Amino acid sequence: MARICSIRGTRVRSGGRIHRSGLAKKKGGIGRHVTKAVLRTVSPNLQTKRIWVPELGKFVRLKLSCRALKTINKNGAFVTLKKAGIL
Repeated sequence: MARICSIRGTRVRSGGRIHRSGLAKKKGGIGRHVTKAVLRTVSPNLQTKRIWVPELGKFVRLKLSCRALKTINKNGAFVTLKKAGIL
């Protein structure tokens, strides 16, 4: 199953990490030098949750990011799910 948030659409992103070698000048070295750049992936913080929707009178199981959980707590489950097109 894809690592995508059901509400916000947050997905795995790719980014870069810079490798440096050497000792800092502050610590008595000749300075840090960039040796290579490496691709890395940044995954969203996804949780599988059962959310109670009082208007429907049932639970809905969703894969959510933590920010989406905060949105549900703020705006309510029914409004948020309807706006996302899940209900």
